[in-house]
Amino acid sequence: MGTAIIVLAAGKGTRMHSDRPKVLHKLAGAPLLYHAMRAGEMIAAERTVVVVGHGGADVQSAALAFHGEAICVDQPEQKGTAHAVLQAAPALEDFEGNVIVLYGDTPFIAPATLEEMLALRAQGNDIVVLGFEAADPGRYGRLITRDGQLEAIVEAKDASEEELRITLCNSGVVCADARVLLDLAGAVGRENASGEYYLTDIVAIARARGLTAAAYTCEEEETLGVNSRNDLAEAEAVFQATARTDAMAAGVTLVQPETVYFAFDTVIARDVVIGPNVVFGPEVTIETGAEIGAFCHLEGCHIARDARVGPFARLRPGADLDEGARIGNFVEVKAATIGRGAKVNHLSYVGDASVGAGTNIGAGVITCNYDGVFKHRTEIGENAFIGSNTALVAPVSVGATALIGSGAVITRDVPAGDLALARARQVNREGLGQRLMARLRALKAKGGRA
Repeated sequence: MGTAIIVLAAGKGTRMHSDRPKVLHKLAGAPLLYHAMRAGEMIAAERTVVVVGHGGADVQSAALAFHGEAICVDQPEQKGTAHAVLQAAPALEDFEGNVIVLYGDTPFIAPATLEEMLALRAQGNDIVVLGFEAADPGRYGRLITRDGQLEAIVEAKDASEEELRITLCNSGVVCADARVLLDLAGAVGRENASGEYYLTDIVAIARARGLTAAAYTCEEEETLGVNSRNDLAEAEAVFQATARTDAMAAGVTLVQPETVYFAFDTVIARDVVIGPNVVFGPEVTIETGAEIGAFCHLEGCHIARDARVGPFARLRPGADLDEGARIGNFVEVKAATIGRGAKVNHLSYVGDASVGAGTNIGAGVITCNYDGVFKHRTEIGENAFIGSNTALVAPVSVGATALIGSGAVITRDVPAGDLALARARQVNREGLGQRLMARLRALKAKGGRA
């Protein structure tokens, strides 16, 4: 039996005080929406349906950027969660299997939790609801249970005083057979304090029809929803604390853990050392034995085993470092491969380029890759030596074992093994420097200007 997910992402998020849809605000470098969709991806969901509303075009674009086969459906009027689920009905018309309802603003539901809910479904429960024991149940809906069965979910604003004393609360996440879920959602009325179609009402409707319902309980932190900027900051803190703990448990050394910031998809192998104040953007992978110095920013890059980066380096998307490569302080690399054992140690920019194994890039070297309209590539062979303050004007290639003198502006290819010098001949005028400075100082003393 297959599994599909419905991600509800239609809300306005007015408490965010933002022109951007709530689910597109970023957590760990990625929209909140991605985190919910990724949970479905991790359990190999066969179909993903995203219900959009406010900012629908932008939300749809983001959903498709994450999962090109996601199906986006519109909820033009937000009439409640049951109404939102019903908008997904056409996208599930031919689907047979379980459906899990997730929320685009609830980023921490773990794949393992969803697997446990599916296991409860497999045990014969028609509906499985995710609950949690709340430290402060206040505004949360309450799960009403009896003899191990879930009888109903009551929203806080509709609950009696006795029901409000219950601490087992509703996360909103529900799992059921697709046909059962949609049938029950269609039977929901809106006789409640908000006048909305509550998905939570499906439990009482199901029980009245003789169907079974169960609750699976997770940690409260896992159900954290984001409704304000404060919530977003709290979620970021939760994510980073967890990511740091997980990284160290997996064998990564964090010299000053509280200063390292991970992205939602950072992958780091064991025996990597991460210095203080390192920030990871999306799509970074680091192999074992590599070391990242302090104050580095990395995104969209791959770092092979035993490579060294930083301190104060920036690796941008497309940077790919081979084994033992060295990227030093105040170096920026973008869309470039750095070969095995190659070195770019000081104050350089290497973009849209390939650097061969064993090559040394001197201080202040730049690849001039942009002509104002197009990007061009620089190709540097193995064991070449590029002298300090060289400008390589792309498109250009430098052959293996070639040597370029310092201060050169290279506009033509340099064949393998050649020496390239491209600077004006130096001319020394005897004593002129001393005489010129004396004249300028005298002029300044009289209040004049050169």
